[in-house]
Order: sequence, then structure tokens, then C-alpha cells
Amino acid sequence: MPVYVQHEVLGKVQDVFNADALWQAPGLSLFARRPLLRDLLERSPREQRGRAATRCFSHVTLTLPQDELDDDRHLTRGARVRDLAQSLAALHQKDFGDLLGGDEVRYHVLGSDDMEPGEVKVKFGHAVYLPAPGEQVQYTVTASRDSAIWQPVCAIYPNQRLTLVGLDAFGATFAVPGWPFGPEGGLLLVNDGPDAPLELQVRPKDSFECRLDAANGYYVLRGKGASAQRLLLKIERAGTLRAPVAAASAASPAAVRSAAPQRSPAVWKARTVTPPAPDMTAMPLAVPQAAAAPAPVAVAEDATYAPVARHRIALAALALPRLSRYRDTGAQALEIGLDARLQPNAPGQDNVIRFAVDDADELHAITAAGRQRIAVPSQFAPIENASIRLLAAPAQLADRYSALLVLPEGPSEAALAGTRLAFGRGMPALQALRVLDTPAYLRQGDGSAAASADRLGLSRNAFGWEASSDGLRVTRQSPTQALYHLDEQLALVAQIEHAGDDAPYLIPPGHHLVAGHYVLRFDA
Repeated sequence: MPVYVQHEVLGKVQDVFNADALWQAPGLSLFARRPLLRDLLERSPREQRGRAATRCFSHVTLTLPQDELDDDRHLTRGARVRDLAQSLAALHQKDFGDLLGGDEVRYHVLGSDDMEPGEVKVKFGHAVYLPAPGEQVQYTVTASRDSAIWQPVCAIYPNQRLTLVGLDAFGATFAVPGWPFGPEGGLLLVNDGPDAPLELQVRPKDSFECRLDAANGYYVLRGKGASAQRLLLKIERAGTLRAPVAAASAASPAAVRSAAPQRSPAVWKARTVTPPAPDMTAMPLAVPQAAAAPAPVAVAEDATYAPVARHRIALAALALPRLSRYRDTGAQALEIGLDARLQPNAPGQDNVIRFAVDDADELHAITAAGRQRIAVPSQFAPIENASIRLLAAPAQLADRYSALLVLPEGPSEAALAGTRLAFGRGMPALQALRVLDTPAYLRQGDGSAAASADRLGLSRNAFGWEASSDGLRVTRQSPTQALYHLDEQLALVAQIEHAGDDAPYLIPPGHHLVAGHYVLRFDA
């Protein structure tokens, strides 16, 4: 495999801002104790024919001790750094002008706290590029271990053809935060121009797997073996929200093939509508008598007949409130955790991801990697083969709710037909679906003990309900309780304002009812 990034340490010099001391040792280089920058560029040409160099590298990054750069900034406003870059570029142009092929010589000086005084590091190679002044970014690259917390990796410019990302900046162009595949493996990004799709290649090709998850708009990098770790890489065109599609290299099996079939995250399961249940009243049936002789009487078993639960009510989503509406309660933040099964649980109880909304109505995702503000809509995949959707609340609900947190497989309870019950903060029916009915989810700003999160927006007796074969019959029990009817795709159908005992409101099977924080789906 070619060396895409040449990284060398020049050793200690008396003056790190002396371009001549970094470029070439006095006298014959044959007797120099260590190679300096000119020797390194000469020994590692960009192109060569036989043993003769035909082209040399023209973009070089220098790293100096951070203390030296700080002193220069304090004393000369950075003049010595600028003079160093200009002097090295002039020496480079003078000695290798015939090998540049029209390329512009560019030098960039950085600082590092991990270097000894007088130490200088240089980096150049096929995957080292320095943008021209004013050159606009073409792509931005970010990485995540859980699809919630994304950390910046690098920017890619239109004329930057090769970029190698990996464990650290010593062997790659840029280091990827949380890189789990060791120092040997890297991911090469090939940019053949603004009109060509970006191509990704694993180098070496068997280091790890890389595939495009088109549904979520990022690449999934996964190591080998049963306990392989994964890394998510998102590549977006600057100024857009959509990730580019990778081009598949027919000659290289290591290239990412975007045409491979992708499995969409299953959020809605197909449901078979059960026909109306027959009359389950246990009544003896008349037995027809034969004309000639009576039929033998069968001995009935001592059986108890009970109705079968054919209807269920499921918690399909959680409606995250706008806490700014409840400032007078002292509520500072509402935080909801999801466990390894992506079921709601209290924050801190083995959460794989948490979602928080604060009193400024800002949404954040929280994982082991940190905390990050998120936009709506968004989609997250903190574990394999499952995803979480965060949807914008319908426009008519936006004054009450910040977003709808869709649960892949929320809890559910049976709903017996013909039984009238009530749902609310003080009602036992469907109590298992009121997962936020505990102070653990709510944080108060004054440090006092928080009340149940259900006190924000859910009445003690919110609505009455009765399951039937044609839908869920809903009646308003509290004049202050806001109730909304959503369809299968969580789009608003109507706000339920008038629904009395004599004329209940009907929620069809598969549709949703919003009350307080809860988005309930009726399954028949």
C-alpha cells in the first residue's frame, strides 16, 4: 500500500523559526546527522520514472511546540510564523521548481502541546492538501459511535482529491474521534471533482467493512468478528443536509457499493385487522332432535367462558412538551431515557440514549459520547437493527409540543371490548402506558423535589374510552384537557373538542390519540 501521508520528525533545532535550519543542513547532506525537509521531499517524490523524480509534493504542514507559537503571537503578532511559511515556500520553489508541474507551493504551520522544545514535525504526501485562500468547502465529514453525538472530522475542498482518515494524524490526513479499528486501517476518500460522487475505499481492504446506510444518510464502518465495533461516518455537501452517494469502484472490492440493498428501519408493523368478535355470551345451544329417536345427550364439560382480548392500546410515541409553557411550575428540563430494547426508562438507568428538552424548548441527545443539540426531524440508531425517529409536531400542536419521539416498540395493554374506562393521571386503567408518571424524568430549577412529569399537561381524568371493533370511542372527561386525533403517519386529523357520552369521538384502528405526553395507538 502506498504511503498516503508522510509524517516525519526533524528532531530538535535551536530555532524552530529558522527556515534554513529546517530546510537543509550546511555542507554535504551525505554527512548530515539527520535528514531535513529538503532531503525528505527529495527521497519521497510524488511521481518518478525509474529512479528519477519527475514530480514532487508541494503542500507541507509543519507542527511546532505550542509554546513557541504562543510566544510568537504575543511578541510579534505571529510575524515569525508567517515569515517561516513564506521562506520555506521560496526555498521549495527555488530547489524543486522544475518538479512542481505548475502546482502552487503551500506551507501551513500548526502548534501542538505534545512536543518537546525545539522539536519540529512535517507532514506531506498524496493525501495532504492545503486549501487556497478563499477556497470554499465542498464536503464536511463527521463521525459518531451512536448516531446521536456527531463530532467533526474534517472538511474536503474541491481540489482535494485524496483524504485518508484513521486513528490519528500521524498516519492519516485527519484523526477520527472514537476510531475503533487500530492504527493499521484507514478510510480513503477519493474526490474526482465537484461533478463526480465521492468514493470511499477501505485501506488495506480487509481492515474493516464499510457500507452506505442510505435510509439514514451515513456510512457504517464495522470491524470483523462477532463482537465487532462500529463507527458511523456522515459526509455532507457543504450547505446541504443530504449525504452524497458513494461511487462504486468496479476494479476495487474495497470500494463502497451504494447499490447494495439496504434494510429500512422497521417502525410500523403490518397488522391484520381481526374480524368482529362473535357474541361470547355463554348460552346453551338448541340441539335438533331426530324424528325417529332422540339423539344421545352429550355430557357438557364444566367450562368457564371468558371474553378474548382482541384489542390493544399501545404507546406509539412520547410528545415532548414545550417547557416554556410551564415556567411557573419551576420545571427546568424533561429527560427521557431509552434502554437497550429502546423502551422508555428513567435517566441514568442503563440508558443507551437520552432525549432532553429544556425550558428554552431546545432538544438535546445524550449518550456516553456526550451531549449535543439536535434538530427536528432526526433519526438515531444507537444500537444495531433499530432506529428512533424524532418527528416535528404537527403545526396545530407546535405551540404545545417540541417534537414527537417515536418508539420502535412501545409498551401496550389489552383493551376489552364493551368496557368503559378512563385514562388520566389519577386513573388505574392503562397505567403501564403512563411511563413518565414519576419525578425521575423532571428536573426543577430551584432544586426542590420534582413532581410527576404527568402533571405537565395531563388531567387526573383526561378522557373516557371504550374499545370496539370499529375503533376506540373517546369521550372528554376534563374541559381543560387537550386531545388530538392523528392518523397512521402521525399527521393531524382533528382536535377533539366535542365528545360526550351520548356522542363519543371514534378513533379508527391504527390511528393515534394524543393526551398529555402520550401518543396512544389503537390496534384492533
